[in-house]
Amino acid sequence: MFSGSIVALITPFTQDNEVDYVSLKQLVDYHVAAGTDGIVAVGTTGESATLTPEEHVKVVLKTIEFADGRLPVIAGTGANATHECVTFSRLLNNSGIAGCLSVTPYYNKPTQEGLFQHYKAIAQESDVPQILYNVPGRTAVDLLPETVARLAEIENIVALKDATGDLSRIAVHRELCGENFILLSGDDATGLDFIRQGGKGVISVTNNIAAEDMATMMRLALQGRFDEAEIIHQRLMPLHKNLFVESSPIPVKWAAHKMGLIANGDIRLPLTELSEAARPIVAQAMTEACIY
Repeated sequence: MFSGSIVALITPFTQDNEVDYVSLKQLVDYHVAAGTDGIVAVGTTGESATLTPEEHVKVVLKTIEFADGRLPVIAGTGANATHECVTFSRLLNNSGIAGCLSVTPYYNKPTQEGLFQHYKAIAQESDVPQILYNVPGRTAVDLLPETVARLAEIENIVALKDATGDLSRIAVHRELCGENFILLSGDDATGLDFIRQGGKGVISVTNNIAAEDMATMMRLALQGRFDEAEIIHQRLMPLHKNLFVESSPIPVKWAAHKMGLIANGDIRLPLTELSEAARPIVAQAMTEACIY
């Protein structure tokens, strides 16, 4: 259902800090042409925390419109208030999305029981497949494998995006959740090894600016052609690392603008545009990866 190279899509803004729908269409067309397997619209890389609810829903709907059935669109529906996630799920139920991706609630630091009840409430209000998203480095809460296993018993919770970078969890998740539960990497630097150990794909930041390479690498990996996939992976490693030289998505938006994929690299406060000191680092990574 969900596999391969899935982009954690950036949300472009105009210089007036409004959503830039012209650039958004350009991004979607870029990913269709590159062979990207799916789009996450308004996930955390899409600056979901700083979009208004109205903007959030509209960006998802416009992404679906621009994709026009050419590739699946997964809606980011995460927030740190359960009722807000439920509202997004209800609003997008009949929109044509392929699924929802919900990050663990940030700042609140819920218990494991709180996380279970949070995701259970979201799943009960949605008709589409649900993807859990664990990124403790950004949220300060860790969705533990035992809780994932409990949630995997809920019919429409079908996958986990794991951005811990802890490859030892793959076998644990597989044992606890069964073979049919989909495991997706959320960490580009370890993404290929994640597939090697049984994962089904990567929801990727790097994909925003190296879409064709990421699609090819994932296709090779899922065919078991890891030696060929490794060559691409190593070439992209400077991006995997240095697109996080400052808080994501600051570097990747700067890089996307530099490549002409979006009209400008504007980002919403409290994030600010890439610093002068970091720009040569990202530019060098792009050169080493042979994408610019």
